[in-house]
Amino acid sequence: MKRGNPLASRLPVRLVRELGLAEGDRTDLIRNNGVLRVRCAPRTREVLDSLQQFRSRFPANERPWPR
Repeated sequence: MKRGNPLASRLPVRLVRELGLAEGDRTDLIRNNGVLRVRCAPRTREVLDSLQQFRSRFPANERPWPR
């Protein structure tokens, strides 16, 4: 099934639940030595949350971005 440039794929419900996927999540299918793996891309919120750890590392007067 074609949706824009990427090719959409259907996964069994059991696998979707096991991986904790939701509609709109991005995944990659990776083939390695005849084995197909599903890799889940991090969600936007997860990336932003992980970046929070760096938020206070720069003193206010040395931050490379404007306030």
